[in-house]
Amino acid sequence: MNVQRHAWLIVALLIPVALLNYLDRQMLAAMKFSVMQDIPGIDQEANWGKILALFKWTYAILSPIGGYLSDRFSRRHVVAGSLFVWSFITWTTGHVQTYEQLLWTRAVMGISEALYIPAALALIADFHNGPTRSKAVGLHQMGIYLGVILGGFSGYAADHPDLGWRWAFDLCGVIGLLYSIPLFFLLKNPVVSADAVVVKQSPWKAMAELLGNRSFILLVMYFTLPALAGWVVRDWMPAILKAEFGIGQGKAGVSATLYWQVAAIFGAIIGGSLADRWMRRSNRGRIHVSALGMAMIVPAMFGVGFSPQTGHLSVAIAFLILFGLGWGFFDCNNMPILCQIARPDLRATGYGLMNFASISCGGFADYGFGILRDHKVPLFGIFGIFASVAVISVILVLLIRPQHADAGAAPISH
Repeated sequence: MNVQRHAWLIVALLIPVALLNYLDRQMLAAMKFSVMQDIPGIDQEANWGKILALFKWTYAILSPIGGYLSDRFSRRHVVAGSLFVWSFITWTTGHVQTYEQLLWTRAVMGISEALYIPAALALIADFHNGPTRSKAVGLHQMGIYLGVILGGFSGYAADHPDLGWRWAFDLCGVIGLLYSIPLFFLLKNPVVSADAVVVKQSPWKAMAELLGNRSFILLVMYFTLPALAGWVVRDWMPAILKAEFGIGQGKAGVSATLYWQVAAIFGAIIGGSLADRWMRRSNRGRIHVSALGMAMIVPAMFGVGFSPQTGHLSVAIAFLILFGLGWGFFDCNNMPILCQIARPDLRATGYGLMNFASISCGGFADYGFGILRDHKVPLFGIFGIFASVAVISVILVLLIRPQHADAGAAPISH
């Protein structure tokens, strides 16, 4: 098999893993009311926010460690091993009986899933050097969006008298366990040239090098601030639409995920292709495409926040679609931009640090949003803040200065 075909095979193998990685997360959000009714002790929105936050905090803490392990050892082993462990925890989630047990499973889920994304995106970047990098990452992110879409439909399974929320977790856990076996044998690490110079650093020196890079700090901030809105939209939107528009759990789950995630798929494909094309003319092509996507998120957040005032669900969906399109432009270019400012052997560690910052703040956003909802803070105020944060994010990404040229890209200008 030639190198180019194998590079795309890697992406194809990882798309189902990305789907499963986010399917579990979205199922919990879409089946919230069934889980709360079935498990005693979850009697307040703040308690639900704590469940969501605990997953993110453990995920965040382990992300830099997972990234470092991927940079120093086998990305293939990290990817396949993490899928096996989190799939077992997904199955276990379907058998919890208490609030405390659910908290523990979400914590362990965060540990296992934290290892996947940095390793997978670094593996894709290893095989896609330059001209196809944003497109390849965009296709992988498509798996994430499909997982969120399927997770949105789980509300119907939760409402079905013969299925229920536990059945959904059991099924997804078994699928992941089975897929992890062939994945282990089919995935390959890139062949390292005999002439390549590999710098082996301790985790502290690797992190110190990254954190001493001004452009990396800007990228971390740019990656983190929009995630405040992103996690709330993913985790809370089904509950928001159900409460604000008086619709059923199944319809709320689908309305909160299907349309904007389909838009995100198109955004990732279009944004990835556009970024790869613009890179031939300017080494800042990916930065400009990402900034364009972030600019779309500004009006989208204002619109989502004000949609309950209109009384029309379709208005909320329309602005969620705009959010999804902008998110796709943003999401497919984060790892490719990181590749322009960090050495290859620091990519997974760098993305792990980005995840640490982003998901830590996402955990506080989920927990804080639950508290704000308990105190009846209006949605337009909360989402107005998200829109303002998106404006700041546009400025941050435009300040990033590429330091490493992609293959086939325009030369770096200073």
